[in-house]
Amino acid sequence: MNDFPEFMRHPYNKVFFEAQQARGIEGYVFDGADGGQVVFWTCKTDGQSGEHSHDFDEYLLLVQGQFTLIMGGQKIQLKVGQEHFIPQGTAHAGEYLAGTRTINAFGGRRVKRAISERV
Repeated sequence: MNDFPEFMRHPYNKVFFEAQQARGIEGYVFDGADGGQVVFWTCKTDGQSGEHSHDFDEYLLLVQGQFTLIMGGQKIQLKVGQEHFIPQGTAHAGEYLAGTRTINAFGGRRVKRAISERV
């Protein structure tokens, strides 16, 4: 597979792009009953995310491509299938190649939708 299934990429779940730390990515969000979110990211171009932190924990799983996590000045090159836990308040950034796909789970509300209406 080179993309997430079509049912996961419904326009109502698309992430509001302008609010992101990175350019050239597309995301689709699903909300948990506890306020957490899971986002399915696809990197359309090579790029990087600026350093940032969250008020909640983050879990990252590399599904396809190449992703380098940067934390505390250390570069952590993830391989497909590898996961990483980012504790609340930890400054981090990332570098990615076009075609990279990740699944990120957040212990809080991380993103907004591009379309706020529901069917």
